[in-house]
Amino acid sequence: MTESAAYPLAGGCDCGGARYALTHAPLVVHCCHCRWCQRETGTAFALNAMVESEYVVVTHGEPEIVMTPSASGKGQRIARCPACRIALWSHYAGGGDAVRFVRVGTLANPDALPPDVHIFTSTKLPWVVLPPDTPAVPEYYEAKLVWSKESLARREVLRAKRQQAAR
Repeated sequence: MTESAAYPLAGGCDCGGARYALTHAPLVVHCCHCRWCQRETGTAFALNAMVESEYVVVTHGEPEIVMTPSASGKGQRIARCPACRIALWSHYAGGGDAVRFVRVGTLANPDALPPDVHIFTSTKLPWVVLPPDTPAVPEYYEAKLVWSKESLARREVLRAKRQQAAR
């Protein structure tokens, strides 16, 4: 797990109209090779830092939320700069508003958050070579096999909050 970066990490869009700070280490960083991510990003994969929404602080501007389709059929809400349209993060149906999937490439220093795991490698482009020291799975995985103990504990807090809110 990537926890050695100095926080906060600054991020934002190309035009400077939407800026944010990532104030805590992510739960996990996924490098997703699914066809949906390839199509949505127009490239070989998406690199997303999964983090509690409270740790992503908007510091300038106000991202616009755009609803897009997803493989689950439940859609995803993408936070984009209203001027240059760069995607900053997503909310997927499974995580609701509690979790943001921050586009690592929008960080001022994206090198700070390399992937913890490569997912959906069954559909990765054949010319993408995966590093041998990073876990890779054909589809998805069990969190307890990849996430740190701290991240697993944070996930339990998220689940408890979600259950309490559902009451």
